[in-house]
Amino acid sequence: MRLAATLLVALLALASSAWAQDQAFTNRATELKEKGDAQSKTVASLAGNTAVKVLGRGGAYTQVEANGQKGWVRAFHLRFPAAIEKGESGGGLASLTSMFGGGREQKQATIGTTGIRGLSPEDLKNAAPDAAALAKAQSYRSDKPTAERFAREGKLADVKVDYQEGGRK
Repeated sequence: MRLAATLLVALLALASSAWAQDQAFTNRATELKEKGDAQSKTVASLAGNTAVKVLGRGGAYTQVEANGQKGWVRAFHLRFPAAIEKGESGGGLASLTSMFGGGREQKQATIGTTGIRGLSPEDLKNAAPDAAALAKAQSYRSDKPTAERFAREGKLADVKVDYQEGGRK
């Protein structure tokens, strides 16, 4: 029993590592950069719908290999195909067997997902203040007496919440 569980965990780890190297396509003509930076040297130009192998991700750029060359492209310039299963959803064993072609029909779909945190130096350089948006945000401010009056009128009450063990204090 223990050997079977260990074998299953190893098999799932191998499968997930195989899925880790994504196949993607450019969704528009884009530049393959030497580094993940807008000011970096352009290594090559890639046409729209060029197949690329994803090697790594960093910020707004994704490291890829395309046409035998390695470099970086903007993450927003990539799309990732995915297989979507059709048919009835099953329980645990049905889900496990479907990974190995367990009789489910699969349909190709394109899913575009990108998560980028923070701002690049280029974004900061090109930033422009929006006085109207700032004024609107500041109009939502409230002082302590106004907030307390709002809470009283809404019949809101103070609630003390004790932190659990290991929580911040």
